[in-house]
Amino acid sequence: MKRINPVLVLGLVILIALLLRIWGINADLPYIYHPDEPVPIGISLRMFKTGDMNPRFYHWPSLLFYLNFLAYIPYYLFGKLLGVFQAPESILAPVEVVMGGTYAPMPTVVLLGRLLSVGFGIGSVLLAYLIGKRLTDRAWVGLLAALLVGVGPTAVWHSRWITPDTMAAFFALASAYASIMVYREGKTRFYVIAAICIGFGASSKFNVALAMLPLLLAHVLRYGRQSLKKRNLYIAIILSAVAFLCTTPFALLDFRGFYSGLVFDSQHYAAGHPGMEGDTVRWYLNYLWDTSGPLLLLALLGMVWGIASGSREILVLSTFPVTYLLFISRFVVRNERTLLPALAFLFILAALAVAQLFDRLARPSSRAFRYASITALVALTLVVVVLMSSLTVQSSIRLNTVDSRETARIWIAENLPEGAKVGLESYAPFTDPNVFSVQGFFQMIDHAPEWYIEQGFDYLVFSEGIFGRFYAEPDKYAAEIAQYDAFFERFELVRLFTDGGYEVRVYRVTQE
Repeated sequence: MKRINPVLVLGLVILIALLLRIWGINADLPYIYHPDEPVPIGISLRMFKTGDMNPRFYHWPSLLFYLNFLAYIPYYLFGKLLGVFQAPESILAPVEVVMGGTYAPMPTVVLLGRLLSVGFGIGSVLLAYLIGKRLTDRAWVGLLAALLVGVGPTAVWHSRWITPDTMAAFFALASAYASIMVYREGKTRFYVIAAICIGFGASSKFNVALAMLPLLLAHVLRYGRQSLKKRNLYIAIILSAVAFLCTTPFALLDFRGFYSGLVFDSQHYAAGHPGMEGDTVRWYLNYLWDTSGPLLLLALLGMVWGIASGSREILVLSTFPVTYLLFISRFVVRNERTLLPALAFLFILAALAVAQLFDRLARPSSRAFRYASITALVALTLVVVVLMSSLTVQSSIRLNTVDSRETARIWIAENLPEGAKVGLESYAPFTDPNVFSVQGFFQMIDHAPEWYIEQGFDYLVFSEGIFGRFYAEPDKYAAEIAQYDAFFERFELVRLFTDGGYEVRVYRVTQE
């Protein structure tokens, strides 16, 4: 029987991963319902049009902004060649009326940034293959790791958005691969690659600076007591800082603003965010179980088994996800995208556990036992892959299902009187500011009902994306629910939308 070429299988895995990620990549366009995407688009476009490379936004590091800036260069030149653009100002920026309610007059600008995220997502699939194969000298282990990363629901979902999370996950994985090679071979080029990836990772998401730990561990494990005498260690530390500062230069050039943004975000994660706060460890464990099931146990097994057997390479690989998960579990705020940089590591460790189980089950024993046990292991692995793929497909279908943000947007445009003063809370439908007098609020309960009357509002649009998070946890948010109830009882409900399982309410502001 002819052996299957692993390169062809890898190509198929990458194709599946790519198709899953581009399925729905144009979802919601020309409107943008993701709350964060307008931020990097607006910053990068401003840089491109003005040449001012200061992002003036320090809640994130800057690599994402600069990469999107670079992507606009061929985009603009091609558009100019076709006569679409006459000057950089011809590229129209999205119009944001409220967080999660944005209109993109040029949807290709959004697609360009989303495709960049897709590219990093596919890169992580390839890296998972390389690490799995490198650690076991078996292509099938790498292929399994790549498949898990390729179909994982969280990885697929966030590969579609213009946010730093997928990029950060890629650089964390790349630095780990280079760190493993540092332990194996100790060559300068692997120190350089690891250091650059660590710097770029921290310039994608600050937390990924923890990727320095696997490199340090690999260095110590290789050289032992001689570690501090090896100059490659210092080259790597300096180079990682240089890589970070080259891609987030205003950490120095505008240190006061950078530090202020960093402190704000740290305090925010420590203080809380409605609907995304509290019971952090349990929440992360429940989320991992719900989205990857037995893979969580397999990852733990792969880590413990590998380290217990004396595998220093698995120890190096495990350092980042363990320290990263411990770090993010300290905060009050928790969400699935914060988990993303650690997920690929867990999937690789799970693939290693499958390989270890396979080896043990294949040892001399009765033929019937070997056959039954190996069949059970293969079946379990296939079931997990199918379940993860099913979750990914379901989320993609929901993403492409029209919900109330769109049906409400159309109804508002067709039924509210032109010039009406409309208040929108976050995640509400886009309401054209050229037709209506629009004002956005993070949450409508930022002000009392009487305030909206005094300010002359005609209509208020409430979104489940905000008020729903309070009603989902009534014991925790009783005060906020009471405030919303006051609005719902005080004003007249004009229209209720529940399409696609998403609720939007339109109220008429009345005096009585």
